[in-house]
This record gives sequence, C-alpha cells and structure tokens, in this order.
Amino acid sequence: MKQIFANMGWLLGGRGFNAVLSLVYLAIAARTLGTEGFGHFALIIALGQAITGFSSFQTWQFIVRWGADPDQPGVDLQRAREATGFAVALDGVSIIVGTFASVALVLTAPLWLDVPTDLMWLTFGYCVISLLSIRTTPTGMLRLHSEYGKATWAEAVQPIIRTTGAGLALWLMPDVTGFILAFAASEIATAIALWIVAARVQPVPLSSVSLRAIPSRHKDAWKFVLSTNMSGSLAVAGKQVMILLVGTFGGAYLAGGFRIANQLGVALIALAQTISKAILPELVQSRETAVDIARRMANIAAIAGVTAVVTAILFGRPGLALVAGEQFTGFYWAMIILSIAGAVELVGASLESLLISAGKAHVAFLVRLFPTVLALVMLEAAIGWKGAQGAGFALLGSSVLTVVGFYLAILNLKQFRIVVVPDEQGADTGPAPPKK
Repeated sequence: MKQIFANMGWLLGGRGFNAVLSLVYLAIAARTLGTEGFGHFALIIALGQAITGFSSFQTWQFIVRWGADPDQPGVDLQRAREATGFAVALDGVSIIVGTFASVALVLTAPLWLDVPTDLMWLTFGYCVISLLSIRTTPTGMLRLHSEYGKATWAEAVQPIIRTTGAGLALWLMPDVTGFILAFAASEIATAIALWIVAARVQPVPLSSVSLRAIPSRHKDAWKFVLSTNMSGSLAVAGKQVMILLVGTFGGAYLAGGFRIANQLGVALIALAQTISKAILPELVQSRETAVDIARRMANIAAIAGVTAVVTAILFGRPGLALVAGEQFTGFYWAMIILSIAGAVELVGASLESLLISAGKAHVAFLVRLFPTVLALVMLEAAIGWKGAQGAGFALLGSSVLTVVGFYLAILNLKQFRIVVVPDEQGADTGPAPPKK
C-alpha cells in the first residue's frame, strides 16, 4: 500500500497541476471563441481523440503485465525489452490504421458533424498529430520501473504548452485554428518529453520491435491485446464519441456546453484513471493480496467521490461562470450529473484494474460493452428529452451499470487466488485453482 500511495502522490500531483492550468486555457478558449466557436473546437478535439482512442492499444498495460519478473516483485529486463518492443510495433499499427480512419471520417464529417467545411483540413491534421503523439508505451515503461516522478515531470509539458499556446492564440490567432494548433503543439511536445525520459530509464533497441516475440511466449497475448483495446475503445465511446454525438444531435452549441460541463464535472474520471494506473502494477506484482488492495482503494475512492460531488453542487455554478462565462451557466445541472457519473467511475476503477491484473481483461470489456452501447443508443432520445442533462443521465446510467457489473464479476473472481501460473514455456495459463 505504501508504494501505491507514493505512485498516486506523483500521479495526483501531476493531475492537480494539469487541472489548474487546464482551467486557464479552457477559460481563454471559451471566452474567446464564444458558444458556437468553442463547440466547433470541442468537436474537432473529440474527433481526434476518438480516432486515437479506437486505433491505439493500451500498451502500458502490456508492458506492466509482461515486463515484470514472474518469480518475484521487480522488473525482468529481458522481458521488459520484449514487452516494450511489442508495444512499439503495435503503436505503428495504430498510426497506420488511424490515418486511414481519419481520411474516411473527415471526408464524411460534413454529413453528420456540425463543423464548417473550411475546417476539415485542420481537423484531419489534428487527427494525424494525435496519432503520432500516442504515448502509452513510454508511460508504461516508466510505470514498470516505478518512475512515476519522472513521468509526472514529462507530462507537465502538456498543460504548460497548452496554456502558453492559448495565450499566443488569443494574441495572434483568436479563432478555432489558433487554439487547435496550440493543442496539437502540446501533444507533440508531451510525446517527445516522455520518450526522452523513458529511453533513458530503459533503452529500446530496434531489434526488440516485433509483433511475434510476445505472442510466442504468452499464448493469451492477442486475446489480452484485443480485450484491453476494446475496453479502451469503450472508454473512448463513453466520452469522446458521446461529445461527437451530442454535437450531431444537438449542434455545436450543445457540444461546447457539454464539453465544458464534462471537463469540470468529470474531473473525477481523471482521478479514477489515476487510481487505476497507480494500483495496476502493484496488483500484478502482489497477486495474493490483490483483492484486499482493490477493496481498500474502492473504499477510499467512495469517500473522495462523495466529497467531490458535494463540492460540485456547492461551487459548480460560480465555477462555470468564472471559467467559461455566464453563457455556459445553463449547463450547471449537466455538470452535477456528470460529476456523479465520475464518482461512480471512481469507485469502479480499482475493480476494473483487479479484473485486468487477474488476466480477465475480456471480462472487463464485456462488462462495459452493454451499458456503453445502451447509452449511445438512447442518447438521441435523452437529448430530445432534456438536452445536455439528458446526455448526462445517459452517461450516468452507463457508469452505474458498468460498476455493478464489475462488482458481480469480482464476486465470482474471489473463489480463485489471483496468481498467474506460468507453464513450461513461460506462458500465463490464468488463475490457479482454488485451494481445497
């Protein structure tokens, strides 16, 4: 637990720094662009992040899972190099697939997305830059070696560049193009910073880049890869695709307001991801106590979630006015609903990590699948019923069903010891049978 809290301290420190500066550039963008212009900005960002999310793999999980020493807590350098080489190869696949997807989506975007046609080339450029800036692999390398401090310093580049870029956009190019260029610059700079730091911790020889080495050693490799990719895609669907569909059904104004409410009210989901990323390495390396660790973290998360929701209720309206301006205060109740959804996700983060650490990534995916699809199917009706609040309720319902599913899956998991037994070839064969 001591290592978990140390990891969380670095991650939360970085998140806190990011959150403060994000309010600054969010305020500059919202007040400069206005409701419709900010809506166009939000839709372009959401499309780029959605394509990246669907195309990319959760490579940091592969590195943590297959780079750890199977016999004792720590890092096996040979395994770490193999896992990292596999992750780099998958990143290459992501960039190629994502670029083709970007072409198709940007060409058809005028038919379904409320973004002016003169911004389509800008949209395509941002999508490609987002793909080239995929950074889960260097992040996984640093987490495997417990270098959370170095990762935090490298990731601090993003909010600094975004805030500086927003200021320059306000001065030199106060339109959607200026703010998109600021975001693109921050993505590139952050990826470069993380790769520089990670390569110093663990060099990546080109000879280790392969799509074959890990699958030949671990029989369940591709199953795990696809399961975590699909789980990550569902997480993207629950956020970025939600914003895109809000724009499709409600227009740029509603999308912009939903983005503001989402960023202020769902800061908790970022905290949920922080908890997940902090405890997964410990769950992998301490499998016999994994259930107890996850339970204790879920209890802490519940307290933090309730506190954050109460804070949003008390200070959300003046917060919206201060950050985005009075024109966005009408999204107050949507922000409250989204903050509750964030609190629910916060509790579920450690449960999802427990399933993944036990080799049940496919179960985590299936648990998320139905609620996410249901929310997206119901979204148009929800927006017609209550606008942004209706979209918030759709997301809240999805979060509640997902966390209940995680809990039920964990109840079935408790009959096993969370221990992965290697076979003679070193492949993971899954949890050991229960003790008699």
